[in-house]
Amino acid sequence: RAQSRPAHLVGTMWRVLLCSLLASVAAALQVRPHMAVVNVGHSASGLRGGHLSATVVEPIAEPLMRIGHGYDIHRMASREEAGQPVVISGVSFDGSDAPDFELGCVAHSDGDVVYHSVVDAILGALSMPDIGQLFPDNDPRLRGANSEIFMDEAYNRMIGRGYRVSNVDVTLICQKPRVNLEHNGHQVKSLMMENLARLLHVSVGRVNVKARTHENVDAVGECRALECHVVLIMERDPHLGAPLVPVEV
Repeated sequence: RAQSRPAHLVGTMWRVLLCSLLASVAAALQVRPHMAVVNVGHSASGLRGGHLSATVVEPIAEPLMRIGHGYDIHRMASREEAGQPVVISGVSFDGSDAPDFELGCVAHSDGDVVYHSVVDAILGALSMPDIGQLFPDNDPRLRGANSEIFMDEAYNRMIGRGYRVSNVDVTLICQKPRVNLEHNGHQVKSLMMENLARLLHVSVGRVNVKARTHENVDAVGECRALECHVVLIMERDPHLGAPLVPVEV
């Protein structure tokens, strides 16, 4: 005579079946279910006297949109003291990408204030540690590092959470060097926006770079520093799945 199953076992089996059905329907409709079963098993003692277990994954409750703000400032000094030129949004002011500028940026890495601000805006929007915690300025491996590596890390963290950039607005504040000019047949500020769009994997239409002086006031106005503010909006990417957390039931 068949033995009756314990009530808790029957209930768990029904939950497993229901979750599997919901996951199948959601996949067909391209709708994310509240939970989906990814593994089903039983205890070491077997079903008799044991219990059926299922590993269920639940999407992290993520908002449809996140907003981040980033800020950075770096001191400028003679090229000899700084040991490197000024680099802004991947554009080097050494006569190659932009007109040669007599001052350099004093920084542990290349001191790109735009890239650093964008990175902090992404990390801040995701409620993650800031750029200084991820890439400390006492790490010898980062001496003179190209800040694109910071951008790559921030971007990977963003898509890992299922987001993409909606738009990014950059405000560069520096008395000099001038960025609203042409060099070697290219608009310098346009190069800055193209670099950002490339690293963030978006169209240039989602990126803006504004530049202004500091009216000869304070360190920035006296060409002893340059700074940057960034506001960034990220949105859920429908092509990326939500991060899932395994839950035992």
